[in-house]
Parts: sequence; structure tokens; C-alpha cells
Amino acid sequence: MKGKTGDMKLEKLIAEREEKYKHPAELPVPEQEISRRLEQLFTGAISDVLREFVYLHQCLPHEIMPLREGMKVAGPAFTIKSCQNTRIIGDMENRVKMLDQLYDGAICVWDSSNASLDAALWGGVTTSIAKRNGARGAVVDGGCRDSHEVLEQGFPVFCRYRTPNGSLARNLIIGFQVPLMIGGVLINPGDFLFGDIDGVVVIPREVVYDVVVRAEDIKKNEKGYREWIKEGMSAQEILDKGGYF
Repeated sequence: MKGKTGDMKLEKLIAEREEKYKHPAELPVPEQEISRRLEQLFTGAISDVLREFVYLHQCLPHEIMPLREGMKVAGPAFTIKSCQNTRIIGDMENRVKMLDQLYDGAICVWDSSNASLDAALWGGVTTSIAKRNGARGAVVDGGCRDSHEVLEQGFPVFCRYRTPNGSLARNLIIGFQVPLMIGGVLINPGDFLFGDIDGVVVIPREVVYDVVVRAEDIKKNEKGYREWIKEGMSAQEILDKGGYF
């Protein structure tokens, strides 16, 4: 016999989805230092380290790419949740609250709830406010507009597409600084994101420092691999010396 809904044991799930983001893990170094060190790396190394840590599904959908080649984003997630909706009342108020709570060093991560509607969630004015508040960039599961203005401000933005359509009356903000799910990847406020020309990787906050340290070792060691290649070593010889491909 099936038990009543009220008898369901959901304490662990609630702790995972609710309590974890309300009490983010402490870091051994400041967030800004981790962000700066991430920017010196590349997403391939981070992804390989996450695999070592048994995190195999941390890359956001491959359609989310930088507005311009060479852009990088690195920092803790400030999460934003919206959905396809024709309502207008309340949207601007939520948008203002969200923008005013952006903090120094954050990456704006915007989940559009898989909305297929052709709407820009990010634009030039939003960029100006985010940059003024010290945000380091934006990752948008949706569209961007005012691209020239965004690029002129030197603010890194990753998005799915570009369109002149604004989000008002098309996509409604329903919350911010809450857990998100983009492309099957769970993102808690305070988790770290790192993006470059190959895409965006989500790094759980509780392992980000160890991931950065290990990825720095990989980057350092790869210089040695390239020297071995120049010296004419075979792939087997490089593997025997500790290299990998």
C-alpha cells in the first residue's frame, strides 16, 4: 500500500536542495582569489579535474557561448530564475530588487526555464548596472541584445543567442539567489562558474579550491608534455612519464 504524501521522507532532499545553498561552504581563501586563479586556467583542465573528483556532468549546454572570442567568466554564482510569461505587473519590481542585490565579484547566472521564446534576458543597461555593482560577468540560458553596447563595456557575457526582443511581457523573473537547473546541471548560489571559448563549467563550492589547485598542476605539467613532444618522444613514452592525452 502506498503511504500518504505527508508520510514521504524528504528530509535529505530538502537538505540538499534548500539548506545547502543557505549555508554555503567556507573557503580557505577569498572568493576573489579563486576567481583570479580560475581566469588563468582553461575549461578543459577544470573539466578533467572534476572528472577525477567524480563530477561528470558539470558543463552547461554547449549552445551557451561567449559574445566574443577570448571572453572568460569566473566567479561565484548569483542565480536568477525566470519563465515564459506574458504578465508585466511585478516583473520590473523583481528586476530592480535583483539588480540592487548583485554583489562585487559575482557571476549572474540566468535560468529561463527552457523557454523557447525568442527574448533577450540581458542587455546594455543591465550590463551597466551589473558592472557598476562589481559583477564579473553573466551566463544566460537565453538571449542577449544591445550586443555592441555590452561589448564596448568589456563585460563578459555568455548566452544562447542574440535577438532585439526584450524580455518584458515575454519572460518573467520569478526568483533570484535560489538553486537552478540548467541543462541538467544543478547550480546553487555561491557555486563557481568558469567559462571560456569552449563553454561553461559549474564547480561545486565545496570542492572549488581543491579543483583549482589540481588544475594549476595540470596546466604546469602540460608545458612539460609539449617539450617532450618537441624532443620527439612517442605517445607511449610520454604516457610512461606521467603524461596524458
